[in-house]
Amino acid sequence: TGACSRSTSSRARASATRLASPPDSAPVGTSWLPPIPRRSSTAALSQPSQWWNKDHTWSGSAASLSLAPMAGGCFCEKLPNGGSVMHMTVVYAQPGQGLRLSGALGPLQMSGATGHLGWTLAEKDGKTTLTQTYDVGGYMTGGLDKIAPVVDQVLGEQFDRLKVYVETG
Repeated sequence: TGACSRSTSSRARASATRLASPPDSAPVGTSWLPPIPRRSSTAALSQPSQWWNKDHTWSGSAASLSLAPMAGGCFCEKLPNGGSVMHMTVVYAQPGQGLRLSGALGPLQMSGATGHLGWTLAEKDGKTTLTQTYDVGGYMTGGLDKIAPVVDQVLGEQFDRLKVYVETG
């Protein structure tokens, strides 16, 4: 197994996904300073239909996504003909502080892998930092390290889209 990480300047996206990393590896993630209050950032997190790329949905429509920001809440998607997908389950929700979900996204759902997607908001000197992390472990035919770059790219893109949504509405 291996880790995938990538960093860019603090102004641009810095994203990483850790897939079955060694226990002594450094934490990885994406951070950004939103220009709005923490509570507004928390509200945006719970509206993936507004910022998630439709190309990374099973239905082909971001409008089919929903996220209930409470423990036990579902990051779900409605499918045509009455179908549905549970992408992840909310395990922690604290407005203005963070949101954590457990489950597997995309092709990881068809493997023995599961993950933890977390968004943490922290305030220091009147500025808020939003950090995204996604850690995955388990088994996938061919190895999780093979899919790590793609997962990293997809989640980095979603974080960029979230950033644009928060900044522009």
